[in-house]
Amino acid sequence: AFLAQRISSINSISALCEVTGADIQEVSKAVGADSRIGNKFLNASVGFGGSCFQKDILNLVYLCQYYGLNEVAMYWKSVISINDYQKSRFSNKIIDSLFKTVNKKKITLLGWAFKKNTNDSRESASIYVCNNLINEGAIISVYDPKVSIEKIKADMFTLWKSMGHSSQIIKENSKNIKVYSSYEKAVKEAHAIAIMTEWDVFKTYDYEKIYTMMKKPSFIFDGRKILDKKKLEKIGFKCFEIGNS
Repeated sequence: AFLAQRISSINSISALCEVTGADIQEVSKAVGADSRIGNKFLNASVGFGGSCFQKDILNLVYLCQYYGLNEVAMYWKSVISINDYQKSRFSNKIIDSLFKTVNKKKITLLGWAFKKNTNDSRESASIYVCNNLINEGAIISVYDPKVSIEKIKADMFTLWKSMGHSSQIIKENSKNIKVYSSYEKAVKEAHAIAIMTEWDVFKTYDYEKIYTMMKKPSFIFDGRKILDKKKLEKIGFKCFEIGNS
């Protein structure tokens, strides 16, 4: 299926090359030179973010539509749709696992940046998962090693403003998100933890201690597949690992 998807992807670009005068072989060569087009980007996650992927795909969609290549445009639009679906699916897994409701329950998001080793949170999956859970009445706590409190709050304000929310609704929503300067404070009395960014430091935490600080039953949802699920389950956590049963 993945090989078929790669063939369809390059074939879709061939149509664009024909109407723009580009050479599909040159495009294929350039794409193939990217070392990430291999096993490096076959890591399942809660969804991609950052300033590039979505913007570049939408630019490609626009070009295809401009040249009347509507089927090709729809093909690449579906990449965005699947990314949005992954974020919604992760949010829904949290809700369903916590007995079908997160109302008044504290959910800790560990990580806000769209990837580790950066303070860039543009289009981060955390923004949308946070919004989905707040819509269901959750109380969100956040800890990220590099993203500032001001940036996290600004991200949510920007999203809610773009959705047409009134100042009153934004004010009410804002009451349900707390940003902490330490992970210990973020996880205290939490019903669940969701790993949103693949920070290496998250692997080093004392999860036995964290377990004692949380509400019971205690849940961990690993959206980046960086933790040892078996060890966590031995401690007593109820675990969900993205892409695993």
